[in-house]
Amino acid sequence: MENYLRVGIITATHGIKGEVKVFPTTDDMGRFKQLKQVFLDTGKEYMELEIAGVKFFKQWAILKFKGIDNINDVEKYKGHDLLVTRENAVELSEDEYFICDILDSLVVTDEGEELGTLTDVMTTGANDVYVVTRKDGSEVLLPSIKECILEVDAENKRILVHLMPGLL
Repeated sequence: MENYLRVGIITATHGIKGEVKVFPTTDDMGRFKQLKQVFLDTGKEYMELEIAGVKFFKQWAILKFKGIDNINDVEKYKGHDLLVTRENAVELSEDEYFICDILDSLVVTDEGEELGTLTDVMTTGANDVYVVTRKDGSEVLLPSIKECILEVDAENKRILVHLMPGLL
């Protein structure tokens, strides 16, 4: 399992005083208000940053980091991920999983057939959709509903599914 989880991506600078525009990759954008620190993936290392201020504009979080007071200090980090440690991740309810924990899971039908590997999870308005890549390279899209996804074992990377009529 990953020790760090992505909560956002720096998309642009905001103003000249070192603030950044962040596209949130978390379900709850308001959680930036509770965060005291994040880790910036510089490409070489994870740099710990203390959050000094948070505001919101449309779908963006605007973050200010302690000790970074100039646009030139943050401009080079456009496109870089902001991460939190697993200990600082949101609490999950029963039957909720971090996508990174279930990707690459073996997907098996309730009839014992190996369907393929979970390669992506698409988030939609109604429910998530699991993208399963078969050995021949074709994809099967499975709605993440209890009638279809019977059991998820994130620790052992195994997902048990029921193929509803018309899915194949």
